[in-house]
Amino acid sequence: MYPSGAYGMYPRTGEHHHHHHHHHLTWIPRNSGDPLPHGAVRAGVDKGGVQLYAGRAFHDGHLLPAKINPNHSSAYVCLGGLEHAIRHYEVLCHVEVAWISAQGSTVPQNAVVIGHSLFGEKLYLGRTLYDGILTLGKVHPSHRRLYFPYNGLEKETNEYEIMIHQPYLT
Repeated sequence: MYPSGAYGMYPRTGEHHHHHHHHHLTWIPRNSGDPLPHGAVRAGVDKGGVQLYAGRAFHDGHLLPAKINPNHSSAYVCLGGLEHAIRHYEVLCHVEVAWISAQGSTVPQNAVVIGHSLFGEKLYLGRTLYDGILTLGKVHPSHRRLYFPYNGLEKETNEYEIMIHQPYLT
């Protein structure tokens, strides 16, 4: 089902066989405490109005969408019911994105593929309003929901927005 060799250490998005071949994603690696790279993609808002940025990080064999708060030294992912702080992560940069509300297992064709589960399922970045913040998490299409890290736990919702490539204006 998945083309062989599509995933390397980090999966390439916009592989040549894909119909969105003009979308190339730039991922900038960062370690704990590094400054935010230039062109980082804003994706949400944390407490106190702090901007949150789009990222991804490996955890237990999964390449997970991650929440990056520049005031913290790690990126945050969720897996297995818990929030995990990851000290080596990648920041999405220099891409024009938009957000549309999504429900259930329907993934828009132009959704930005962020990572993949251990089993090869594509994962996407989603966001939802929770406790007064616009927070980020992973869209898991087969589970029909968004999971997001919050206060050490993995929370879930079926009402969320999914990040897409900004449609080209014609």
